[in-house]
Amino acid sequence: MRKHLLTTACALLAFSPLSAQTPDPTDWDSVLEAARGQTVYWHAWGGDPRINAFIASVGADLQTRYGVALEHVRLADTADAVTRVISERQAGRDTGGAVDVIWINGANFASMKEQGLLFGPFAQALPNWPLVDTQANPAVLVDFTLPVEGYGSPWAMFQMVFEYDSATLPQPPRTLDALRAWIADNPGRFTYPQPPDFLGTSFLKQALYGVLEDPSVLLDSADQVDYDAVTAPLWAFLDEITPNLWRQGRAYPANEPALGQLLADGEIDIAFAFNPGRASAAIADGELQDTVRTFVFEEGTLANSSYLSIPYNAANTEGALVLANLILDPEIQARAQDPAILGFQTVLGLHLLEDDARARFDALELGVATLAPDQMGTGLQEPHPTWMTLIAEDWAARYGTGQ
Repeated sequence: MRKHLLTTACALLAFSPLSAQTPDPTDWDSVLEAARGQTVYWHAWGGDPRINAFIASVGADLQTRYGVALEHVRLADTADAVTRVISERQAGRDTGGAVDVIWINGANFASMKEQGLLFGPFAQALPNWPLVDTQANPAVLVDFTLPVEGYGSPWAMFQMVFEYDSATLPQPPRTLDALRAWIADNPGRFTYPQPPDFLGTSFLKQALYGVLEDPSVLLDSADQVDYDAVTAPLWAFLDEITPNLWRQGRAYPANEPALGQLLADGEIDIAFAFNPGRASAAIADGELQDTVRTFVFEEGTLANSSYLSIPYNAANTEGALVLANLILDPEIQARAQDPAILGFQTVLGLHLLEDDARARFDALELGVATLAPDQMGTGLQEPHPTWMTLIAEDWAARYGTGQ
């Protein structure tokens, strides 16, 4: 069995000495008072202009409402922020850290939580937390099979959708087996971002779900099973399709925007994203043809939530708490769900909102390419984070450019 790279901690749930900070999120007035005048450094992926613009708009609201400034530290990989916090702890910098907030989930969240590198628990103490629909969306409490337990506040929900141009592909392949056959019949017209890119590795996990007779094994840590036996069908699938990928699998797009650009340029016929509203937003911006539509696999597609987490040594913890609460404000959540802006799925329960707040969501036009909620099919639970780490490493050894 392969041993995973994440360190298993015995006391994951304890409020460790490292995370025992002075701010008390249950005393919100004192949090607001201490936060005023702070500058919060939000470390978040910076690869999408729409997301960057949304974060800037949140920063403007944060300043106007609470006197807190926001700096978006644009990341190519969330692991860069995690590494920085780890380095600060190794250097003994247990206060005044450079990272105040991280947009995080998956292996990065698991690593920080298991190593006691997160402030908290705090999420359930936020004033806007009662608006989060934990009953209809219990996934916001579990990240890649691991209980979040207040060490991250959910702010957006995602599910993988496939994008295609209905003008040139009237009947897209709606199962993994159908996609396999379609790739063979249409060489050069499909690809995926190069792992360890998050979306590229997510495609590998989606494929792994599709080739296993019993995918429930993925909910356990990869070092608890026969990893090589479980993943063998995945490598067989990739061996089969790789020669028929875009550029014969000798090169891959770097990330989601690069994949979307290939679809826009007509170099591929099918792309995919975790944001069900991405295609509609791109159409609204004139970046995609208005004939582009989306679909999901009949067997379901991966679904997850994104969180804001605060490092244990953040220099501006109070400001970070205010940001985490602000992003749960119905006005901000409706802005994020607007396909003309982002198209992210809200974590709020519309039945929990006041009439005027709910009206913001009711007024949204989902967009021509966005599936209605009842068309999204089954959201598949993300595998344990160890799977993502290991299959990305193995993919690089088997298929990485230059191999």
